[in-house]
Amino acid sequence: MKLLMIYTEHFAYQPAVKTLESEPDCTQGDRIDAALIGFIHAEACDEEDMGRVETRLIKNLKWGARKNDTRCIVLHSFSHLAETKASADFTRELLNRAEQRLRSADYEVRQTPFGYFLDLDLKAPGRSTARIFASF
Repeated sequence: MKLLMIYTEHFAYQPAVKTLESEPDCTQGDRIDAALIGFIHAEACDEEDMGRVETRLIKNLKWGARKNDTRCIVLHSFSHLAETKASADFTRELLNRAEQRLRSADYEVRQTPFGYFLDLDLKAPGRSTARIFASF
């Protein structure tokens, strides 16, 4: 698992190119203010132990949110941080499970459309806690 967390004063996206035909069509974008964005890359080896990876993902996202004083987390599948990647089904399930667990812990959670390249617009402050990378 590779996880790039960026705290944003605002984050907006618009679906641009559908990359997984099995996913529903999506044309609606969104804008979220004061949020931690988790750019999540599930690797092929992560499929061996979803429970461990999910727990580490949740702990890192909560820690990043606390460091940036936000209760809003956006989960974004971003398969450009490592050489291997997990299957789409595994990654989708991991994101859905993470969303459920974070909601249960009273976080506001959103996911970007899965299976799409997105046009992104974000504003991140220039401080060290606004950009955090983790590998596990």
